[in-house]
Amino acid sequence: MAISLRGDQDISSVPTIKSKALRINLNTDIYGTFAEIGAGQETARNFFRSGAASGTIAKAMSAYDKDFSDAIYGMEEDKRYVTQPRLQTMLRHEIDLIEDRLSRQKHPDKLFFSYANTVTTIDFARQFKGHGWVGIRFQLDPLEGYNEIVLHLRFKETDARLQQETLGALGVNLIYGAFYLNDSPKELVKSFYDNLGNHQIEIDMINFSGPRFMYVDNRLMSLQLLKNGMTNAVMFGPDGNNLLPAQVLYKKNILALRGSFRPVTKVNMDMFEQSKKMFLEENKVEEEKTQIIFEITLSNLTEEGKINERDFLDRAELLCSLGQNVMITNFQQYFKLVEYFSEFTKERMALAMGVINLIQIFDEKYYRDLSGGILEAFGKLFYRDLKVYMYPYKDPETGEYINSENLKVHPRMKELYKYFKNNGKLVDIKDLNKEHLEIFSRTVLKMIMDGEKGWEDMLPTGIADTIKQKRLFGYSRARASRK
Repeated sequence: MAISLRGDQDISSVPTIKSKALRINLNTDIYGTFAEIGAGQETARNFFRSGAASGTIAKAMSAYDKDFSDAIYGMEEDKRYVTQPRLQTMLRHEIDLIEDRLSRQKHPDKLFFSYANTVTTIDFARQFKGHGWVGIRFQLDPLEGYNEIVLHLRFKETDARLQQETLGALGVNLIYGAFYLNDSPKELVKSFYDNLGNHQIEIDMINFSGPRFMYVDNRLMSLQLLKNGMTNAVMFGPDGNNLLPAQVLYKKNILALRGSFRPVTKVNMDMFEQSKKMFLEENKVEEEKTQIIFEITLSNLTEEGKINERDFLDRAELLCSLGQNVMITNFQQYFKLVEYFSEFTKERMALAMGVINLIQIFDEKYYRDLSGGILEAFGKLFYRDLKVYMYPYKDPETGEYINSENLKVHPRMKELYKYFKNNGKLVDIKDLNKEHLEIFSRTVLKMIMDGEKGWEDMLPTGIADTIKQKRLFGYSRARASRK
């Protein structure tokens, strides 16, 4: 055993790509196929190089030509190749072939798998860095159904050869994690970056399915991507499955509502309904080409330096029950959120927010890290003709309604505020229910946790029932404390 000296630092022992591939190759039961389109046979190559691959690789192929690919897997409805449906078609087709061609009587203990990727690397002009879909379909018991892990990546490197090598390492990490880390999905997600760095790839979507992942909440796995610094934004839909932001936002008009939604109240839904109505009345904004996003910042989920996952899932549960798409981001500053949206669309954008959030936008202290300060931030925030719909605030002490007309900002910001106000960038939400202005999420949450009565009337229809049925936000503890 090696000697430990005073002053030694703990170093995590991460297996190399070669040792991961070799361990799988030396397992006599793991057996499957590799189908890689677009970036070469890099994952399979790692298994061949590590040795003993004949016991693992049943087939390795690349249907690089589109006609050959269509002849094997059929043509997708959208006629695209680097998509999630294409990847899943490949995975399932290859598993069907294994089951059809290999006798279970001859191989009763084999654990079959199919690994696939469909990827486009950096283009010749080096303007588009490339992206792709990677996945594995596998079993952990010969008599059990298949599990599936699917993820989307975006390349950050600017050399095609390096991107291919990165993809190969990620593929090995995925296959190794599927077989050896499946009992700890959080660690499995973290392992994707073994021997890699976030300067090489961004993983912005992942979904788990199958019998071994029945109790995995994909929204929580999405949160792990943010926690681990693998991406800056993730999205999930009403069904709880993760969505690819680029796919949802591509060429769409975007209206974003930021909030804590802890819990979602009538104020939040009133802001949503009224801002949506105003946005759809804007020039060139069509409802079928519009995406509305309920957005929560990662900092809003953090308590005492740690992310409260239970609290996150409670909020997600309510927003999903309302049929909304939810985005969790690492963007504390609004201009960074708008910059992110601009990666996917050049259409109209708008933000809906309360008075307090707007005051923070005009606070210089939030832009000290920018060389251009607040002017740089505002240039990025409003350069695409963005509008801010402002929801008024009722001062509980004076009873005064505060809107864009009587809002007070720092004297140094007054003229800048007037500029955006007079140019129609800041618009008041006027057609609203003023009774809702008396509702505050923090008050509702305290009432729920203290076991008080009357909070139900402050929430949208059905939300109170969901909280009670699923015991969200400490509801069960509140009832127990009253007995």
